[in-house]
Amino acid sequence: MSSESVSLRGNRFWITLSSLVFAVMLTACDGHGSAFGTGAVTVTPSGNVDCGGRPTLKASGSTAQEYAMARFAKDFERACPGQSVTYTPNGSGAGISEFTGNQTDFGSSDSPLNKDEYASAERRCGSPAWNLPVVFGPIAIAYRVNGRPSLALDGSTAARIFNGGIVAWNDPAIQALNPGVTLPDEPIRVVFRSDESGTTDNFQRYLDTASHGAWGRGAGRQFYGGVGEGVKGNDGAAAAVGRTEGSITYVEWSFAQAQHLDMAEIITSAGPDPVAISATSVGKTISAAWFIGEGNDLAFDTISFYRPNLPGSYPIVLATYEIVCSKYPDAQVGIAVRAFLQSVIDAGQRGLQDSGYVPVPDELKTRLSTAVRAVS
Repeated sequence: MSSESVSLRGNRFWITLSSLVFAVMLTACDGHGSAFGTGAVTVTPSGNVDCGGRPTLKASGSTAQEYAMARFAKDFERACPGQSVTYTPNGSGAGISEFTGNQTDFGSSDSPLNKDEYASAERRCGSPAWNLPVVFGPIAIAYRVNGRPSLALDGSTAARIFNGGIVAWNDPAIQALNPGVTLPDEPIRVVFRSDESGTTDNFQRYLDTASHGAWGRGAGRQFYGGVGEGVKGNDGAAAAVGRTEGSITYVEWSFAQAQHLDMAEIITSAGPDPVAISATSVGKTISAAWFIGEGNDLAFDTISFYRPNLPGSYPIVLATYEIVCSKYPDAQVGIAVRAFLQSVIDAGQRGLQDSGYVPVPDELKTRLSTAVRAVS
């Protein structure tokens, strides 16, 4: 292990000049879309990063970007010596509420702000709040069925599994998608997130969009399927499937990889062939996506993810947003947040695939850079 130390206090990452969390693991929508403080420090800018502002930033939210944030924090400290970020991976709902409650400098969420949250954020900021996507994570449908490393599902069948309409692995609907495969006459054990989760929200949006009415439960950060065992966090969901025969869950790709879980291939609206998760298949999805609204608030219309037009596109993708004030009440915080985000979309994107994420595509990076430069 390097001389950089790791300090974990409860569920919090503490990242300072001498302590750094870093883990490398294999790891919205109305409107019209468009294609795609304390003392301040002043240091010499590094590369594309305009360092300065408050020495330490505080943030919380998405567990899906937990490992990416550790990488981002390390790169920020390298780019801006004397500056650091403290991040708590406590879920998207907590990240939004702590940001709007002025407990943190920015929040991280796997879903963009809804109407009420926008209003709360604007009151907190005294200016519009922006959703800025800085990392993309596929959501895997991970399962454990001994001797069955390959499984194909479509939106309708997945929806009926997660709302209790299909209860056995050898159900004819599953069997029809997997010809020539013998599936066991065993109960399906659904595992879901019990905490408020952007992963849950995105997954239910996928089911609602891609199931042709089979889901029927709507979307939100709470799981509405009505069946299964609830666990907290992406790590909890992955661990539960890893130890439970016959189980299935939705979980961010990096966590499924870390537990060496089998992951279903997904049949989409773009063609009959099942699509596996990969950087290439997710990149196709992102490249064809569009935004809602205009300007520097870069929330995606997720229907463009869930109903892809390009064959070979993996459809269950979440964008993790950093939720920021466009103009902070404390200018020193705004300068530091801007510097952090500049580091994230520059050096922070390198090597993300090694941790189970998909970097920001070049086409999006140009627009994202414009938004980041406007943060003050």
